[in-house]
Amino acid sequence: MEKAEERKKTGFHEKDDGMKKRTGKKEVNWQKLDNTANLFPVIANETMTNVYRISLTLSEKVDGNLLQEALLRVLPWFDTMNVRMRTGMFWYYFETNTKGKPVVKEEDDFPCRLIEPHRNRNYLFQVTYHDNRINLEVFHVLADGTGAINFLRELTYQYLRLVHPEISGQTGDVLSDDTSLDTEDSYLTNYKKSTKKGYKAVPAVHLKGEKLRRGELGVIHGRLSLTEVKKRAKERNMSINEYLCGMYVYGIYRGYLHENPSAKPIVLCVPVNLRPFFSSMTTRNFFAMVSVPFFPKKERYDCEEVLGIVQQELKKQITRENLVKLISYNVSNQKNLVLRAVPLFLKKPAIKLVYLNGTKGTTTTVTNMGNFMVKDIYRPYIRRCQIILPPSQGQNMKGTISSFGDELTFTISSLLKDTSVPREFFRALVKDGLSVNIETNGVYYE
Repeated sequence: MEKAEERKKTGFHEKDDGMKKRTGKKEVNWQKLDNTANLFPVIANETMTNVYRISLTLSEKVDGNLLQEALLRVLPWFDTMNVRMRTGMFWYYFETNTKGKPVVKEEDDFPCRLIEPHRNRNYLFQVTYHDNRINLEVFHVLADGTGAINFLRELTYQYLRLVHPEISGQTGDVLSDDTSLDTEDSYLTNYKKSTKKGYKAVPAVHLKGEKLRRGELGVIHGRLSLTEVKKRAKERNMSINEYLCGMYVYGIYRGYLHENPSAKPIVLCVPVNLRPFFSSMTTRNFFAMVSVPFFPKKERYDCEEVLGIVQQELKKQITRENLVKLISYNVSNQKNLVLRAVPLFLKKPAIKLVYLNGTKGTTTTVTNMGNFMVKDIYRPYIRRCQIILPPSQGQNMKGTISSFGDELTFTISSLLKDTSVPREFFRALVKDGLSVNIETNGVYYE
């Protein structure tokens, strides 16, 4: 707590793995990218942006000017966001962004588009708004969803204090006590040397078909009662994550494979937040990917069979022992002395080749960000939280799970015109006794 308080008082603070330099009157801090972040600048392009969106819908229309003021007040506290990316001899690195202030804009494009630093004052995130919704879009090199939520929550708190000064009178115009400013590279902290490989990829089913127009992204939000979803999952002795991931795989099995056998498995990729397993509070990337294969070998599987297979795989893989192995495998490549000595321009094609080879083994991704928690005083002003993932190589469709209060939102983002998979997924939920309200961004009605 003392360390956190010190950071709140001093703002941009010195770190063990960073150095400072001076540019005129401004002090500039630089820092290495975390282990996972090293991948994203290498593979990012217009069709694989690695930019995700987290949105909060408020109970009232957003004032863009006050949101701009809130951002400028909050940003200096968050070292992970207040940076630009530079190219070094051997790796990319972050440096304090001294090139100007970030600009809040009204939303005017599809979500998760490529963030071009030279058009964004070198920042690797964007804050936009539409009607009563605040959007935070983040290039994954900065932080994972947990780190971004940490920032968006504090930004929203500050905005609401500006709109409703009476809140500030009760809370003070300061950062919340439970807001983390930790910038530790938790991959390195929890690394243990190992000789075992962490990933085994086999060619998987890829969702293909006619695509939407270039630049478009189809978004479907399915809104459910969190209480009812929890009840259905509990009836099967499953967690909410296991239940919804299983239903999503079943939706692919019915909507894409049409219940036919396949020589390739449906492989669901599930990002796991590592912080609870390793007592971390970092605001940087700290997650691992587990792959859940479903091999449709026989003629027909019912829903319960698919749910059981997915649950078994998730339970087997999401253990501290297995996650340690995944961390060790990933970090070992970064620590390899030979690789470290290779110049970045030679590393980049090798990193991209390894990544593209790995994408052959994944069908889709579902990430579960859990319940968006806020302090009681702010709760009346916030209605919902929702998250959108961008497509990536080999994954034309992805899903996210988020909730606020008793509303759970399962969001499907897709480059495909065909909506058979989302339709079968939501139909399966309705057939299981759940009520689902559907909302889309309109591309399927053009």
